[in-house]
Amino acid sequence: MVRLVFGPVPSRRLGQSLGINNIPPKHCTYSCIYCQIGRTTHLEINRREFYPVERIISQVEETINRLSVKIDFITVVPDGEPTLDVNLGHLAEEIKNITTIPLAVISNSSLLWREDVREDLLLFDLVSLKIDAIDQGIWKLVNRPHPKLVLERILDGISVFSHDYKGKIITETMLVKNINDSRENIIGIASFLSNLRIDKAYIAVPTRPPAEKWVKPADEDKVLFAHEIFSERIGRDKVELLTHYEGALFHGVGDPIDSFLSIISVHPMRIDYAYKFLEKFGLDPEETLKGLLKEKKIVVKDYKGIKFVLRRIGREYS
Repeated sequence: MVRLVFGPVPSRRLGQSLGINNIPPKHCTYSCIYCQIGRTTHLEINRREFYPVERIISQVEETINRLSVKIDFITVVPDGEPTLDVNLGHLAEEIKNITTIPLAVISNSSLLWREDVREDLLLFDLVSLKIDAIDQGIWKLVNRPHPKLVLERILDGISVFSHDYKGKIITETMLVKNINDSRENIIGIASFLSNLRIDKAYIAVPTRPPAEKWVKPADEDKVLFAHEIFSERIGRDKVELLTHYEGALFHGVGDPIDSFLSIISVHPMRIDYAYKFLEKFGLDPEETLKGLLKEKKIVVKDYKGIKFVLRRIGREYS
């Protein structure tokens, strides 16, 4: 049985985060050019059930009881867009029934035009929203949305949610070289964010192998320009760069191979971090990775001179 709970893993935004993978690969509303999981194989916008809530809750409870490390957040951060899960609100309620650990969700924002999605997200302590463009043409280039999605409706939904929500909102803008890093797009995003009630706006660049090999991080001068413009419009204390790696503090419970595969399914891992993770369980990392490659359970990709280990998409989830 596939583990739907993984980690905790180090998060640049959330500290030590216990992940919940409530969407199988790769069902999403977008097929972002920079996605670390790869291209979307099931581009969809209709909400439905993917896994029974009881199965996820059982794994959350088991993992919490067996872990000896502090968990800063339980985070719904799956192989696709978490709000596609029609049980998302019910899942949040059930998690809050078993633990007081803060609950977060990482969303691409694409379904916030729906009232039921906004209502589900109100149940979380922290909501992370993606905003890569406010221009229709750039949005289609970078996020490659489902054809029935309308950017204006999404932006309106984000605005409504930001003023209804009582928890913590963070936003993330991924800057890709020559795609969405123009001064006009950066200024437009900053202006849009200035009208929202948000706690932190993160500016990021791709640091792991992207869905498209030609994707490159925005140049440093563009990133610094974005930081300055965002700071002017939103407030310097509310803007932060995400241009570095989280670190090697990955954890797992139960079978180490299952734990490793469940982490890299959502969170591709630098190969040196993979070695450290496997060594903690007394495994020979080189032989273990060779075996997983031979079984076609993982792939190793090079990005900017660094090797990453990823779970091979195409595996069966049950």
